[in-house]
Formats: sequence, structure tokens, C-alpha cells
Amino acid sequence: MSSSRTWAEVSLSALRHNYELIRDCVAPHAVVCAVVKCDAYGHGAVACARTLEEAGATWFAVTCTDEGVELRRAGIRGRILLLSGMLAGEAEAVVEHRLTPAVWLPEHLQELERVLSRNGGRKFPVHVAIDTGMAREGVPLSRLSVLLQALRASSSICVEGLHSHFASAEVTDAEDVQRQLANYRLALNEMIASGFPPACVHLANSAAIITEASSWRRIADHEAESLVRPGIALYGYNLPLSDKQGAPCDGKALPVTPVLSWKTRVIDLREVPPGQAIGYNGTYTAPAAARIATLSVGYGDGLSRQLSSRGCVLVRGELAPIVGRVSMDLTTIDVTNIPGVQLGEEAVLIGRQGNREITAWDICRLTGTIPYEVLCQIGKRVPRIEAV
Repeated sequence: MSSSRTWAEVSLSALRHNYELIRDCVAPHAVVCAVVKCDAYGHGAVACARTLEEAGATWFAVTCTDEGVELRRAGIRGRILLLSGMLAGEAEAVVEHRLTPAVWLPEHLQELERVLSRNGGRKFPVHVAIDTGMAREGVPLSRLSVLLQALRASSSICVEGLHSHFASAEVTDAEDVQRQLANYRLALNEMIASGFPPACVHLANSAAIITEASSWRRIADHEAESLVRPGIALYGYNLPLSDKQGAPCDGKALPVTPVLSWKTRVIDLREVPPGQAIGYNGTYTAPAAARIATLSVGYGDGLSRQLSSRGCVLVRGELAPIVGRVSMDLTTIDVTNIPGVQLGEEAVLIGRQGNREITAWDICRLTGTIPYEVLCQIGKRVPRIEAV
């Protein structure tokens, strides 16, 4: 039992199970590049990366240089891909820590060249990020020749990979997915024709592993290793798959297991009379005599304020409604119908207790978001501990 007021339990065995499930799904056609950006979607990047490396992962993906350096300093030996490239002044750290940056601007190459020229000019691998239709980052097709010209002028950089990212992979017949695939193939063919055949290629995120196997089974006629980049699926969640009319595609998602449980404690119990206002601005008034428990968790820990008088938690295996506003550090629940609740009692915000379970999806349905946000918003002051 944790001594913290609120804490997250991370099941590294569930993480390993999910990784092995994905690995076996794509083998022997592709290799898993485990996405551990944003502190492994709120699960703790170092502990998750160590577990995945022990399970056989050889590739990891993060957002930025700082995240990559953290993994290297923690002893992660595998390849680390910087999905959002690098900022000016970061090339020194990228080279020192053997990180693999995405590049899409000539300025990226110039930064690297300046550092590599002082380090013996050894060939340094990069992955070209191509914008196939999301218009966020990556070189547009119309500018690819300019980037290839800059690569041709570089003596110290080698093109190892080509990657892009799907906008709508969870929609099984999305037209934009096919357009993005076509644009990717155009970019790949241009790179090959220009003398830069990539050694590895990758597009597929968690959803595309299921919905668009052509994006990782064979996306090139030349010899290239294919990677897949699962993120949310590693941590036990799938986006619901549907067709473009919104009809669900049941039975296609991987049977992954949620990795994280989020728990807190009851720190106050009180009997309140009918008509008692509870919490800030008295937005909830007890309609009858009630027993109110105060939990040591709030929006400062990442619990959405939108759950005020809408969400539930689990206490003694039963659903206890949140009443009143979620505040920065405290949340009040009604435990009138749950006998025997004591001070120090464990309450579950995400996870299983008894025969009931609350998932990140249950929170999403009330707050209008996605599991990614629910998990990533769990704050830094919430310690992550390994589930027993």
C-alpha cells in the first residue's frame, strides 16, 4: 500500500504483455518502435522503457531531445528517435547521446554538420520526416528536392529512415489515409531515385497496425526494414475503430490491457443535513441527509474539473458519485450508500476495485476528450509506483 495521498500504480507486466501482443501481430514484417514520449503517456518513461528493452524492444520514440537524454542517462541502450526533431542549439546533445533526429529543414542538417565536423565527420543517421497531409511538421512533397539537395551537400549525415504520420488511421476507410499512403510512396520513390534509399520506413501508429496493414507489411519494393510506432496501445487503450460514416468496426482492436491505475485516499468524513451546500460556490446541495467523504486529489493532480458533480470513483468496490466542484487538491464524494467507509480508505479514480472498473474511457465520455489526454494530464506530483 502506498503512503502517498494520491498515486498511480503502473503494471509493468501488463505493459510487457501489450508489447508482446503488438510485436507478435506485426512479426515478421515489422519491428516495434515503442513510443514513450510525454513520460510514456503519463506512465513513467524510464521504468516503461527499461521494461520494454528487457522485453526485446530495440527502438524507442520520444518527442524531443530532453526526453531522449533522460532515457540515455537512465541507461537505455536502444535507438531513440526524436519524432519532433531538434531545436537550434540541441545538436551537441543529440550527437553526444546518440539520438536519431527527424529532419525536414535544411537548418536541421546545418546544425548537425557544425557539430559533426568537430567530431571527426563520422556519418550520423537521421530520419526524414515527410508531410503527407497533416500539415504539422515534416517536409512537404514540393520541398523534398530542396532537402535532398542539402543532404547531398552533407558529408557527415546519412539518411537512415523515412517516416510520416496518419491523421485518421482509426477510420477504416478514410480517404485521407489512402492519400497519405500515396504521398508517402511518391516521397519514397523520389528518395530512391535521388540516391537516398532509406534503410527503414515507418508510418503506422497504434490504429494503423490494425486498420492499414499495407502501411507496414510492404510499403516499398526495395529492401527496407519496416517499423511500427504503437503509443496508446502499449498502455492498454485503443481508439474506437469505425468507418467514415461512424459505424463501429467491432472485433478488430488488439486485446490490450490497461497499464495504469490511479488511486487516492479518504481524508475526511462528515454527516451533512439536507440543504447543505458542498464545495466552491455551493454548486451542489445535498437533497437529503448524506455522508460526504473528502478525497486527497484534485485538478492540481490532473483530475478534470469537468467531473464536478458528474464523475464517480470506486470505494469498497462500489461507485461513489463526485459531488460539488473538483478543486485543486480536494474532491468530495457521496458515500451515504456505501457502509463502513473509514478515514484512510482507498478510492480508485482509474482502475479496478472488486468487480467494478473505471477506465480512462469512462472519464473521456464525461469530459469529451480521449484517453491520451486523461493519462497525460495525471500530474507530476502523483508518484508512479510499480503495481504489485
